[in-house]
Amino acid sequence: MIYLTAITCLAVGVVVGVLFASKLNIGPSRLKELENQISTLKENHDEYRDSVSDHFSMTAELVQHMTESYKEVYQHLASGAQDLCSNEVASKLLPAETDAVFDPNGSTEETGGLIPPKDYATKQSPKQKGALSEEFGLERTKPVSEEEIPIQPAK
Repeated sequence: MIYLTAITCLAVGVVVGVLFASKLNIGPSRLKELENQISTLKENHDEYRDSVSDHFSMTAELVQHMTESYKEVYQHLASGAQDLCSNEVASKLLPAETDAVFDPNGSTEETGGLIPPKDYATKQSPKQKGALSEEFGLERTKPVSEEEIPIQPAK
């Protein structure tokens, strides 16, 4: 009796396995199709990555060119201000030195005490809510009960 049950379970398992495999449609042709699809997706991804790289390379070149053009315009304005305006006005409008605005090593003392803005707000205490908190600047109030609402007489 045990052998008959084991053979029946084996037969049922084989039938269920065959049905399950046929539903999944796993065969050599399906595997080849999936491999082709993966290789096509990899090629498309590589092309996309190359085009993104080319785009940002060109953008960097254009920004560099724009910076150089801006620098030339600024120098032209500075020299024009010195030639056409009095020395007081020219020194206030534009610095006479070349690359004065574009000098990345300039200290805050040389730039008139300008300090770049901070991307955070200072707090009085560590428990204080920061400026980016949802509760910043809001005070909690108690809910108003119906008894506290004054009743207006009908007109």
